[in-house]
Amino acid sequence: MTIAAQPPGPVTASDSVALAELPREARLTETLIRAGGPFPYAKDGTTFGNRERLLPRRARGYYREYTVPTPGTSDRGVRRIVCGGAPAEQPEVCYYSDDHYASFRRIAR
Repeated sequence: MTIAAQPPGPVTASDSVALAELPREARLTETLIRAGGPFPYAKDGTTFGNRERLLPRRARGYYREYTVPTPGTSDRGVRRIVCGGAPAEQPEVCYYSDDHYASFRRIAR
């Protein structure tokens, strides 16, 4: 008997990860975010639309996305950090996705 996979739900308080537990590249990206860049990809810092509706609902423009480089890939890969709040260098909250927005974990600093 096969059990159908449940679609992912919104991020909950239990869906968190310590910054220190993230891959080195994610920690470096988080440092760049707080420094205001410079970012290696043109799409970094652009608005994240939350079309998947996995993050808490906020006004358009609240969330921004950043690439977390994946060693061995020639493109942006699937790893991202999405942060919300203003100013961008002092986000209220950040989330990590290692599966191109299929799931998120809140980053605990």
